[in-house]
Amino acid sequence: MHVFVTGGSGRIGSAVVAELLSAGHTVVALARSDASALALESAGAEPFRGDLADLNAVRAGAARADGVIHLAFANDFSSPEALARAVAEETAALEVLGDELLGSDRPLVTVAGTPAVPGRASTEADPVSTDGPVGGRSRTIINLLDLASRGLRSVAVRLPRTVHSDGDGGFAGLLTQFARQTGVSGYPGDGSQRWPAVHALDAALLFRLALEQAPAGSSWHAVADEGDSVRDIATVIGRRLELPVESVPQETYGPLGPIFAADQPSSSARTREALGWEPTHPSLLEDLENIHPSGGR
Repeated sequence: MHVFVTGGSGRIGSAVVAELLSAGHTVVALARSDASALALESAGAEPFRGDLADLNAVRAGAARADGVIHLAFANDFSSPEALARAVAEETAALEVLGDELLGSDRPLVTVAGTPAVPGRASTEADPVSTDGPVGGRSRTIINLLDLASRGLRSVAVRLPRTVHSDGDGGFAGLLTQFARQTGVSGYPGDGSQRWPAVHALDAALLFRLALEQAPAGSSWHAVADEGDSVRDIATVIGRRLELPVESVPQETYGPLGPIFAADQPSSSARTREALGWEPTHPSLLEDLENIHPSGGR
């Protein structure tokens, strides 16, 4: 299959590109910079210059593909306004991708987030939340999955908010950044809230399986660790950075504060059974042991 990938040079994207190539697919990937283009070319993919805001490039990449995996997102959490701009940019790009593939039965696999359900681990059958600072992303995904009835094999891979490798990535990586900046390995509240996680290489395998197998309109959970307490995560970070571990106000984390404070364990039982996905790479707490106190590797 000839696959168009957005966000192909990031932590998740580079793993997805490598997974696709190892399985015999060919890959053309959107590249917004010379450095990204070089990285993609070195990996064996064909770089396609443009970024997510370049809707003509997004459409052209999809037009020549047998399937699309969308991973790109600005990831600007510096302010509510910046986050809103990132969501709007992604929404416009997904609308173009859906329009280009509509009626062709070609797969469009996109990223969603695992939902939080009070009192239990969320499952693939639970709806994603359309509230909060990233609720717009969920509304876009819902609209995209609804296009399954019109000949689009739209599929959502729901990622936990920590996708990690080499001791970094996702919400746990942000906790590490805040710890380095503040001198305290902090957690909001009492730290009992649970975060699911997955290694980037395990997530990459699920994206490939979803591209190849998943039916139109379906959602899947890329969850390896159902839920580690944030206090346990902060404890490993504090030990690795040789910093005190303490509760801090959720406002410390800006617009992400309410999400950081939420209990959000998640299950992938249905995904494993239906698609034959089985994570094999280190858990989050194991991977955090790779954090280096100086910030190096």
